[in-house]
Amino acid sequence: MRKHRTTYIALLLSTFIIGQMSVYPASAAPAAANNAGAKVSAATAASTAPKNLGSIPLEAGVKATLEDVSIWSQSGGNILTYTLNYSNSGGSNANLSHYFSRVVTSGGSVIPGNPVTADAAKNKVVSNQTERVTYYVNVGKINSLKGLKVSVYVWDPKSKGYLRHAGAISLPANYSSSAVSGQRQNVTMNNIPVSAASESLQIYKYGGKVFAKVGINFSNEGNKVLTDPGYTAYLMSAGGTAFELALDNSMAGYKIQPLEKKTIYYVTEIPPYLKTDNMKVQYVQRDETLKFELPKFSSKLPAAVTPDLNVGKGAIKKIGINSNTIELQLTGANVYGEDASGVWTFQFRLKNAGKQAVVLPTYDLSVRTAKGTTFPISSNGVSGASLKPMEEKVIQLTAQIPLEVEQNTLKLQMIESVSGNSSGNTPSTPAQGTPGPSGSTPEGSGAGGAGGTGGSNSPGTIVSPSATAKLSIPVAYFAVPYTLRADTQKAMNYRITNQYGTFDYSLMSLQRFPWKNDDILIAKLNITNTQSVNLTLPDLKGALKLDNNDLSASTDLFMEKEASSIAPGKSAEVYVFSKIPYTTDFKSTRVNLYSVVKDENVPFLSLNTSSVTDAVYKVDRGGSYTIVGKGKNAKVQENKTVIYQGINSNIVYTEMFLSSEEKRQSKMARLQAYFKTADGQLYETTPVQPDMAATPGGKQLVTFWAKLPKSVDASDVTLYLGPGINGNKFTEAGQESTGFINVSALELSPQYITPVNNLSKVTLYPYTLSVLNSEGRNARGSDTINITMNYSLLRDISYDVGSFDHKLVLKMTDPYGQSQEKSLTLGTDLIEGDNNRYSMSFSSETYKKLAGGTYSIRLYDEFQGERIELANQAYTLKIERATTSE
Repeated sequence: MRKHRTTYIALLLSTFIIGQMSVYPASAAPAAANNAGAKVSAATAASTAPKNLGSIPLEAGVKATLEDVSIWSQSGGNILTYTLNYSNSGGSNANLSHYFSRVVTSGGSVIPGNPVTADAAKNKVVSNQTERVTYYVNVGKINSLKGLKVSVYVWDPKSKGYLRHAGAISLPANYSSSAVSGQRQNVTMNNIPVSAASESLQIYKYGGKVFAKVGINFSNEGNKVLTDPGYTAYLMSAGGTAFELALDNSMAGYKIQPLEKKTIYYVTEIPPYLKTDNMKVQYVQRDETLKFELPKFSSKLPAAVTPDLNVGKGAIKKIGINSNTIELQLTGANVYGEDASGVWTFQFRLKNAGKQAVVLPTYDLSVRTAKGTTFPISSNGVSGASLKPMEEKVIQLTAQIPLEVEQNTLKLQMIESVSGNSSGNTPSTPAQGTPGPSGSTPEGSGAGGAGGTGGSNSPGTIVSPSATAKLSIPVAYFAVPYTLRADTQKAMNYRITNQYGTFDYSLMSLQRFPWKNDDILIAKLNITNTQSVNLTLPDLKGALKLDNNDLSASTDLFMEKEASSIAPGKSAEVYVFSKIPYTTDFKSTRVNLYSVVKDENVPFLSLNTSSVTDAVYKVDRGGSYTIVGKGKNAKVQENKTVIYQGINSNIVYTEMFLSSEEKRQSKMARLQAYFKTADGQLYETTPVQPDMAATPGGKQLVTFWAKLPKSVDASDVTLYLGPGINGNKFTEAGQESTGFINVSALELSPQYITPVNNLSKVTLYPYTLSVLNSEGRNARGSDTINITMNYSLLRDISYDVGSFDHKLVLKMTDPYGQSQEKSLTLGTDLIEGDNNRYSMSFSSETYKKLAGGTYSIRLYDEFQGERIELANQAYTLKIERATTSE
């Protein structure tokens, strides 16, 4: 027991003595806890490229090989790391707690090494196996590897102080831990073997700033998927200045499959004056337990190049996103003048030529003039666009450029916006004393050489972008072809491709009709799907502009809901309309279709026409007007048009038969109409239409009427007729129409009714009245004539009617020529059926003197206070003798 206790005390004393030899004690390293860098868990520890700087035999079958030495600046003292690879060829396990390593500086200071957190739990080397352990020491202000050596001691009870000096390895004078440009080095990331090599260094200039883009190629040599380990990467200049790199947006969330190679890109801003010769990339990892950054591996970069970003007219620009090739192309552009601006429309094509789905990063798009002035435009549809393998999209972009700018030398510039907060998945936090974007660390040179020289990886200055920093990396400058947009001609097909697909469109008509106190202007467009797949339209809205009069606020768009998805080869009709004062004159019409995404207008289709408004399509007398629409298909034909002549005005009254052509019971379109006289005057009609749905093939009686001044010739009128709409839908029963579409002019056949001289068949739709006979009697000396009328009243049930606002007025004229009237309600006073009897009485003092004669019955159709005589017939009045009492 005593011997063991003595040995333990001796070991402690030996350790204490060697510790006193150090300028910085072993406990000094954790004192840098105030440093803060990229937060990375210990599980993501990696080892740098093995370099085999020399081996030291430790005991039988066990040796330690020094494989890598790196140094990285910290505000609490610079951290040096080195890796010892222990190999055990013996027959039993080797105890790692028996081996102690020290760093000896060029000035003779001895500093004990401690394992990093990721390796702290390693305690043995299994027989016939190897084990790598990375150690760190705090070397204070030393920032060079020159003149350093690593010594290793072995626990040995027989040696003085119980430690045997096994040997030391001095670093070569020209030693550098950075791999040569393009040379692959083996590292471990996320416990996965990986080989890495620098690939490119590109310099971009934009907005008065200079940006560097670094490409590092990684090859996954393991059997698990490699994801971002969260290392912080720095671009280091030859003079020792370090610039924190941000992961390019195109690499966000990258994954590298087993045996796959992928180039990962990083960006940062650098000063315009900075020399870009002999630059390198340094990866570091934050040890959260130790609270400082550990250098991992570094690689020298190839010579910097400045890529040519200019893209010719119609040329394809290829970029890489997560190892997928993305094609960018400005396929077309055109411009027209409006107010003081040139209004541009661009067709911008995106294609994923790779094998994996990608999501495009955020881009800033703008139009740049020859003098460098830029006009930002919306990047909706481009930024964040998702593309499946081989998928292609064409995005329509718009811009307004002042006309004083030369329009034929423009370029469309595409700038990638990169967040400057991190080079990995976890944002880095500047270490205490570590500068922000414009600061620098106060440490200068230490023992071993000046900062940034002599193979040092330790930066003299660290420049870290803030969490809100934005790095703008130019992607391409597309030459814009100067093409003036031609006017759209009516009934001609034009083809367009946008983000929704490829389709033909045509301006079918531009019509102007009366509506209330205004006119309504309607542009009718036809869209035909020319693709082999369905064309899905967005929730479209419309805007009209007449010359310089913008009607966007009052424009409506009508399109049947079912037309939002158009099958291949099929078409949909779109109506864009707005009300205008009837006195408005204009020369040109602009029609814009767009959708609204997150409160921003996304263009869909735009056209301009100088065509005059179309004449209304005419339907000859006796012809049919056709209604087309899902569930609304029908034909309309005139039944009759009559004129009710009044004292101050006439009423024009038209009856139309609406015949459903649907195969199911359907609610028909609510019709709206105007009467137009021969001299061009227009009169709004009042429609009366059944509310019930029409049966398949069924008919409905629809009436229209309006009062016209007596001075107007009502014998030659035309009916302007069309389905009513309310906003972007067909008008439903009970709704008030806000306009009408597909208007046609039906030539009517107005007539003045000539009464017939018998009551055998009197028609008042939907009724037909037949008076079979009538008998009038007067008791001699009586003041009353009693009349009975035998009749049949039939109702035509082959069609539906709306509210029946007609009255049947019966006028009886007595033998003296005096007349009296009764208003009869068909269906109530006169009931439906055959051989019915109706009795009525008329009184007058003059009837006491009647000795015989005839009376006549005249039937009138009374509507809105005006009458038309339908028929009349005279009958014999019978005088009955008074009864005498015996």
